[in-house]
Amino acid sequence: MSSSDTHDLFDHIAVATAKAIRIAEITLPPDVMSRIVKASENETSPVAKRELMHILENIRLAEERQAPICQDTGIPVIYLTLPPEIPYTSEITEAVRRGVMEATNSIPLRPNLVDPISRHNTGTNTSAEMPAVHITPGDRLQVTVLPKGAGSENVSRLKMFTPTEKDRIPEFVVETALLAGGRPCPPIILGVGIGGTFDGAASLAKEALLEPLDQMTPEEEEICQRVNDLGIGPMGLGGKTTCLGVKIKYAGCHTASLPVAVNMQCWAARRATLEVPLS
Repeated sequence: MSSSDTHDLFDHIAVATAKAIRIAEITLPPDVMSRIVKASENETSPVAKRELMHILENIRLAEERQAPICQDTGIPVIYLTLPPEIPYTSEITEAVRRGVMEATNSIPLRPNLVDPISRHNTGTNTSAEMPAVHITPGDRLQVTVLPKGAGSENVSRLKMFTPTEKDRIPEFVVETALLAGGRPCPPIILGVGIGGTFDGAASLAKEALLEPLDQMTPEEEEICQRVNDLGIGPMGLGGKTTCLGVKIKYAGCHTASLPVAVNMQCWAARRATLEVPLS
């Protein structure tokens, strides 16, 4: 690949990142929309049904006005799929950063990214270490964005179980939803990571939020129903719709450990994927 082609590639990555963020911030994925619509049709509590209708109206207005679905536009979590011929370099990270800055200015997004101690706001949703870019191999160059708000992120949890406690995992997931209550703006989606390492389980849980809700395993369905049985309801105001879906990802772990993470997501489960042209 020539130097000019390489430069063009970085520009394409920046443009695709900004465009994917715009799509994610303004339009919910069809599988999430379908779950919200179904919940509004099946909900029996008048208060809960009204809250779900407010959510649907909010989604409609966001698309009509091309404005972010939620005022908390989150911080960007970025996943890149790289084909073998594209090496991961610092220039790619910088291209992603440019895309985030462009999206922040043009959509616009609320500048949420701050220094953890001084709380200094960069104003661009980027810093030297952010956005974090997660790399996976593939046959096409794709950028996936997962804007993550604080309300749901703050009530996420991780626990290092012992191997003999595996039967307690569903209880831990349901307990996480119970402790969160209305703070993550339910109805929620739960990403669960089981296995790996301390940090690996958290990554698995976040990656699980990228999985479509069209199909859930019997285990995922059971946990989802148990969370709905809590009666927390939309926005924590009661009702039978607390959880829209549960997705679980697994990884091998040490024989002496069993890490489990739950990454909470609000009803505004924003995500989008775009393919980046290679020429």
